[in-house]
Amino acid sequence: MSPVFEIQGLVKGFNGKTVLDIEHLSIGSKAVTAIIGPSGAGKSTLLSILNGLMKADVGSLIFEGQDMIEGVKLGDPLRRSMAMVFQNPVMFQGTVYDNIAYSLKIRKAPENDIKEKVNEILELIGLKHIALQKAGTISGGEAQRIALARAMVFRPKVLLLDEPTASLDPANVMQIEKLIVHAKKEFGTSVILVTHNMFQARRLADYTVFMLNGNIVESGDNERIFTNPANEKTKAFISGEMVY
Repeated sequence: MSPVFEIQGLVKGFNGKTVLDIEHLSIGSKAVTAIIGPSGAGKSTLLSILNGLMKADVGSLIFEGQDMIEGVKLGDPLRRSMAMVFQNPVMFQGTVYDNIAYSLKIRKAPENDIKEKVNEILELIGLKHIALQKAGTISGGEAQRIALARAMVFRPKVLLLDEPTASLDPANVMQIEKLIVHAKKEFGTSVILVTHNMFQARRLADYTVFMLNGNIVESGDNERIFTNPANEKTKAFISGEMVY
């Protein structure tokens, strides 16, 4: 399968300290790729660089045939084909419907198209009954589902998820995971998921990347990574041991 992202020699540092140093990483297209590793491994920094929110110091980051190493502006067509959801969702003013419709409106989608797609995804996330409720009054679990729906509704080529279920109850986790699977299967979206939940990574991902101290320790097919990892540090981490 052709990669959605191809990374070569990518380095990022802060205040003289290197936090990301990736010799090579290829991320599969139209698949779910889980990025796992302990806190401080560089997972969120990598997501921010992939999304163009942060600029790498050196290296090559190819997306859609274009090197994004210099970063991209908010209105850049490449950036507009991606969506990112953080651990703590942000709700805009207005209703639940307004929040989900936002990403279609800024892309100037026709009103009929907006209505159809928003209602379809509200049905999918099981929140059609609160479509006209003020977004500021909903629960944290509902807010995370709405944030993901807002990211998915315009059918992005790439969906970047940074610990989207970290603080959610099992019922909301199940709904979020259902949306992730739907994005891949129905929209052909390439999903890149940062998670500390090894069970979730094994359930959802086609490929897994293990990061440690800003480096890629191992990456590959999900089944192989979880059943027969090549690196002892990978084996230790997925077994619940501390790694350094």
